[in-house]
Amino acid sequence: MPYLTHFNLAEHPFSLTPDTALYFPGMVHQEIHESVYYAVERGEGIVKVSGEVGTGKTMLCRMLLDALREKVEIAYLNNPRDDADWVVRAVCREFGIDVHRSDDLYGSLNRFLIKKHAEGVGSIVLVDEAQALGETGLESIRLLSNLETDKHKLLQIVLFGQLELDRLLARHSLRQVAHRINFSFQMKPLTETESIAYIRYRAKLASSNPDAAMEIFMEPSIRKLVRAGQHNPRLMNILGDKSLLAAYAEGATQVAPKHVRAAIKEARQLSLRRAGGFFPVPWWLRPAPAALSLIVMLASLAVLAASIYIAEERLGLTHIRPWLNETASLISQTIRR
Repeated sequence: MPYLTHFNLAEHPFSLTPDTALYFPGMVHQEIHESVYYAVERGEGIVKVSGEVGTGKTMLCRMLLDALREKVEIAYLNNPRDDADWVVRAVCREFGIDVHRSDDLYGSLNRFLIKKHAEGVGSIVLVDEAQALGETGLESIRLLSNLETDKHKLLQIVLFGQLELDRLLARHSLRQVAHRINFSFQMKPLTETESIAYIRYRAKLASSNPDAAMEIFMEPSIRKLVRAGQHNPRLMNILGDKSLLAAYAEGATQVAPKHVRAAIKEARQLSLRRAGGFFPVPWWLRPAPAALSLIVMLASLAVLAASIYIAEERLGLTHIRPWLNETASLISQTIRR
């Protein structure tokens, strides 16, 4: 592709697809990866990894999948549903159990797990986007965690989810699920030093000439990019890719600060077109705080009352006051509701 050739790249350095070959071993992320791997090897209870969108949960899930697939039986659920029957059927299908030949899926799954345990093979369920399980799906996960022998859990479960997963598990109705979680980790954004190293690392790995890759981004451009991306890997990928495109459009072989500014502007425009965008909405577009809204409403009423007083006193429009009293009563009732 001309775009890649222009920058002497062999592949896109900032692809949003979680490619494990491009994994950046940041300190905190590496610690979580090693801790999750240790927790899985211990085989106790449920492991939970939560974090903000774009902090690398799916990448970690894929890396765990690659590291364990030759050692254990794995059921990988990457698009779960808030449906108990769907959860157990999906797990059975992933383990190769024929769901159409069994009237007792839990029984069939239990026999499969006991057989694998007797062979010295562990069984693991990895759930990505686990917040989508909802209360019903998470309760089904709890029931799956009950499958055990007198001494060992037959099924290890690892949940990867957004911060909504933590809020779900904080509900009183899901306290039994929360109590089954033996290890809990939270993915954080990279530090500024790690973020700068991340941009350089991705460019180097994707380059046909690693030495030349160090020259693609000017130093001020990298700093502007990582700060605008809030040290979040996904946001930095979006801005990095758009910055390269801006430079390519001008025929430049280096990304300058002006190209990063153009990328930020475009990303903001895109995010403002939908709710929950990546970048903060300008204050003048945000909903007004309740207190400010109340002050504005009271000031408007005061202006209206003054206007009506003038109309009555100077113009003789005495029929307005009853209407005002009725309107004020309706407003008062609305506020109380």
